[in-house]
Amino acid sequence: MIRKKKTIYLSGPIMDEHSGHAREWRESAKLLLGKNFDTLDPMRRKFVDRQVDSANEIVEFDLQDVRDADIILVNYNKPSIGTSMEVFYAAHDLGKFVVAFSPFSFVDCSPWMVRYCTKILPSLEEGCEYIVTHFKDKR
Repeated sequence: MIRKKKTIYLSGPIMDEHSGHAREWRESAKLLLGKNFDTLDPMRRKFVDRQVDSANEIVEFDLQDVRDADIILVNYNKPSIGTSMEVFYAAHDLGKFVVAFSPFSFVDCSPWMVRYCTKILPSLEEGCEYIVTHFKDKR
């Protein structure tokens, strides 16, 4: 039997984020995880924020990615409504494992993010290492 790799959704700020930064960490995550996992990157779609005709599509495609993922990897580098909604939906509604990385100390984190992220680590590398350690298929 061929086993399918676990899938990781790359959640993090896009709106009002410099597009280079929004893409950069996701590309790094794909390099760190790609050998052992499949990734879902919302940046693969070419929607433009704040266009009324694409707003519902943006949200629905992102929520579909959250549903399709086994694990959520979150860049919690700043408050983001969309990221927070994805985290809440994944953890509360779907019971998914949510791993975040953040420059914030515990006391500076939103209690909502602390509550709904299963684990918050200080860097992307540590977040990816945590996922590989705990979720890599051992077969």
